[in-house]
Amino acid sequence: MKEPLTPEEVKSASDKFFPLFDIIHNQMPEDSTITDTLDVMESVCKLAHQSRERGGSDNLPFGFNKKDGEESGEESEGDNI
Repeated sequence: MKEPLTPEEVKSASDKFFPLFDIIHNQMPEDSTITDTLDVMESVCKLAHQSRERGGSDNLPFGFNKKDGEESGEESEGDNI
């Protein structure tokens, strides 16, 4: 069984989480819910990870901008030659 988190561990995690959350939340429409913000945050963080993996490219295929058959950040088997 996992040990309960200490208050210090929770404080450390929240110090990392909330600045990232605020970046997204401040750009959301006024009537957005917390759930909306968390959903968008998940997508933005996924895009940020893909960008990091590809050396910071600003023109990543993402969401509806992907080409047919292109998976998010994954190479097809034929690309590994």
